[in-house]
Amino acid sequence: MSISHTDTLARVNYSEIDAMGVVYHSRYAVWLDVARTEYLRQAGMSYRELEAMGFFLVVGDLSMRYHRPARYDDLVQVRCWVREAASRRVTFAYRLTHAETGALLVTAETRMLSLNHQFVPTRLPAEVAALLRPVADPA
Repeated sequence: MSISHTDTLARVNYSEIDAMGVVYHSRYAVWLDVARTEYLRQAGMSYRELEAMGFFLVVGDLSMRYHRPARYDDLVQVRCWVREAASRRVTFAYRLTHAETGALLVTAETRMLSLNHQFVPTRLPAEVAALLRPVADPA
């Protein structure tokens, strides 16, 4: 089954903010990981199943652009979709917004590499590639 995107929610807790009262920058990467894992699950395969097939999807490149800060107790919506797909690489894109106001917080992209369990780049199986269909940016 191919899907266009997923939306996940994250509530900012106190341990995620810095001395300025805003979400610490590295926390966004965790939310991207959660959204990407949920995308795969909703498309029809858990990451655990992918690993059992002998594959890893690892971050080869990560870019984030911060537009506005998220703050303690904000509800953040993380939209995730596949922007590009090749035989050994998948690019996921993200748009993080304040769930209640719609304010844009962060845009991001991860380029994931397909590796086997020996950490050698390898082609994704056809059944996995079929789940990771690129779509026009839905945001």
